[in-house]
Amino acid sequence: MLTPDRLDRFARHIVLPEIGGTGQVRLASSSVMLIGAGGVGSPALQYLAAAGIGRITVADCDDVDASNLQRQTIFNQADIAASKAERAADWVRRFDPAINVVPRNVRIDADNAAGLIAGHDLVLDGSDNFATRLAVSDACVASRVPLTTVAVGRFQGQVANFAGHLPDQACYRCWVGDAFDAEDCDTCADQGVLGAFVGMASTLGVMQALRVLLDGVADLGDPQWGKLLLLDGLKPAMRTIAVAKDPTCRACGG
Repeated sequence: MLTPDRLDRFARHIVLPEIGGTGQVRLASSSVMLIGAGGVGSPALQYLAAAGIGRITVADCDDVDASNLQRQTIFNQADIAASKAERAADWVRRFDPAINVVPRNVRIDADNAAGLIAGHDLVLDGSDNFATRLAVSDACVASRVPLTTVAVGRFQGQVANFAGHLPDQACYRCWVGDAFDAEDCDTCADQGVLGAFVGMASTLGVMQALRVLLDGVADLGDPQWGKLLLLDGLKPAMRTIAVAKDPTCRACGG
């Protein structure tokens, strides 16, 4: 049940037929793990909290740098050199003390991903390298936890929901394959990034995450598994492609 103050706070959600009171209760009882509190993770955290997600875990091993402030919207000048995960949790506590937020100042890899993900209803991955993304995806498949992934490079963005633990659904590895397990990849420091475009992709990712969390209880709950949304920030434009399950995928195939 929602208390009177929570009913007031989420009144604009509740009057939407696609969400309603039942949907808001579901969000309040949901737990999300956010991978990364950077350009994708910062606005994602703001909108997950604004949606009333009951428990949020924020995992990030980096400290705030001055160059982050151009796009990482939860931080300010006073946060420079502080832990991103800790400062992100502080932001949530100030914004909505009713949310249970847990900071994890840790780098996620193949050895610890499953343990960190366990117990969550959904993972939203905004990490910036393929090795982390694939470790998270593989752990989600093994733990049977849905994955929302958001990736941005210059003016290109990708957003998708994956459920590779389901027999007929692809996982993120089905999309990118095995060639990207290495740590080396292009970064926004090398290529550049526009803060507003990262925020655009991030908030679309939260919208897709909410579809997963509301599945079965509200009309918005269409997870759209394996539907990859490709964003072009220069035109701007968006198109959708369907990712097929790879029967030879080492994470979810066969």
